[in-house]
Amino acid sequence: MKDKTQRSILLACFLAIPTILLFVFVLYPGFKLALISFTDWDGINPSYNYVGLKNYTQVFQRKDIWQSLKNNNLYFMLHLFFIPIEMYLAMLLDRYIKKSEFFKTIVFMPYIINGVAIAYMFSFLYSSEDGVLNGLLALGSIGKIRWLSDPKIVNYSLVVVSLWRFTGVHIILFLAGLQSINKDMLEAALIDGASVLQQFVKIIMPNMKSILSIVLFLNVRGALMVFDIPFVMTSGGPGTSSTTFALHTVKTAFEFSNFGLACAMAIVLIVAIIVISIVQGLVLEPEKFKGKLNKIRGSFKKEELKVEMTIEKEGEKFEKEKNERVTV
Repeated sequence: MKDKTQRSILLACFLAIPTILLFVFVLYPGFKLALISFTDWDGINPSYNYVGLKNYTQVFQRKDIWQSLKNNNLYFMLHLFFIPIEMYLAMLLDRYIKKSEFFKTIVFMPYIINGVAIAYMFSFLYSSEDGVLNGLLALGSIGKIRWLSDPKIVNYSLVVVSLWRFTGVHIILFLAGLQSINKDMLEAALIDGASVLQQFVKIIMPNMKSILSIVLFLNVRGALMVFDIPFVMTSGGPGTSSTTFALHTVKTAFEFSNFGLACAMAIVLIVAIIVISIVQGLVLEPEKFKGKLNKIRGSFKKEELKVEMTIEKEGEKFEKEKNERVTV
């Protein structure tokens, strides 16, 4: 009994700590975020007024917010375009470069470098006055390009930085997926005369769905939440031409003192990521969705059977009692 009590106390302590941390750092801030999104709080005054859905209406009506989402879309599309290239590089590392730990380290290195440090490094490369890129162009008698101050190319310049930083981790994920595929299947397909394309379509891709789903989720999440690179390199400029949704949210809160609208933007961002990830899962891995759906249906059927059995037992009990009364 004593051991059982001690075990229960120990279990309660282990459960209490993560539960408290979850409440303090996730649930309560999430609740406050949702609450403030329905107010006109400016972040300074202790009082505020509830404005209903006004902030959410502004999120979908303001052109500057849609412009920032358009900039996010550029990050998403270019990263999406790079996925086949990343997969191809992973295949090269897996098949043709033996003892590729050195290359793996080189490829993964940009991901572990601090984002602010990367932004400062590329700011020097992109400098229109004494930058490295314009210096190289000068060797070919090509005029200077305003990489970060021309509204037409600034977003492309920033997306290149993002690609340089995150391509490596995608390659490592694809490489892990490739190395998890049973080599016997590939060898058998090779013996049967399957071409590289047929091996890729029939064996590699079906086994890479989970990795592809993770990479796409990281792509969507990263594209919608990109902040540090444009914040450090351009502060969203020139004008608002490189402002992303996350940067716009922070500016709305701390520069324009409109915390209510900023919280509504954050809620919309969270919901958008959840919805897109669900749709992505339905498209890429419909069998998992069907499995979960079948489980839910199975649980409902079990409940229905339990209810039917309970009704049947109660009916039999009632009939038995009725017969006993008639006999008496």
